[in-house]
Amino acid sequence: MREVFHQSLEDVQTRLVEIAELVTIAIEKATRAFGTSDVALAEEVIEADEVIDDKAIALDELAIQILARQQPVARDLRIVVAALRVSASLERMGDIAEHIAQLTRMRFPERAIPKGLKGTFTKMGELDVEAARTLTELLRTEDLTLLETLRDLDDKLDDHHVAVFEKVLSDNWQGEAGATVDATLASRYLERFADHAVSVAKKVVYLATGDWKPDTETIAVIAAETHVAGAES
Repeated sequence: MREVFHQSLEDVQTRLVEIAELVTIAIEKATRAFGTSDVALAEEVIEADEVIDDKAIALDELAIQILARQQPVARDLRIVVAALRVSASLERMGDIAEHIAQLTRMRFPERAIPKGLKGTFTKMGELDVEAARTLTELLRTEDLTLLETLRDLDDKLDDHHVAVFEKVLSDNWQGEAGATVDATLASRYLERFADHAVSVAKKVVYLATGDWKPDTETIAVIAAETHVAGAES
């Protein structure tokens, strides 16, 4: 029974990584479609979001079964509870990618990115893709040092988000109402995507340390132990 239990816990982590990989693909396609007005690519993102939703639901059902049948405690309990919260954040990240794709479809054949903001949105998309890839690696390896990488990416996206608002609120902005709405919505979606990535990373840190706000030294020690364990295996 214990062997089956631990196999179920490993299955939880495997499924989280799988969902994170799908979210990464979704944000890659969504931001590329947004930047190029590729409506066919946008449709792929919209259709694929149902797969992410279904996998998140299946993971939640597995976690609930583990709670009901195995009554886990200590770290095992943290794994299951954290998985439920992480799956919700990943599902939301998939929704955000879908929203970006919907903006592309809604404005087609016109460009969804307002004039003068293409460079900013291109950079924001690149940062979100990097955040998704980093988060997937964190879920796969539990390398806690990646939390700082995600925080740095989030800070950069926050700065770009502020820049978009400064642009559309400036006296030089000549965009129409629709372009202003598109710019503010897209910027918010891209900024919020990284917020969720950081939120997931914090849950992984909690899972590893049992502390929601561990100090830097604790994170470094556990990260080093993880690297050693990985090398030995």
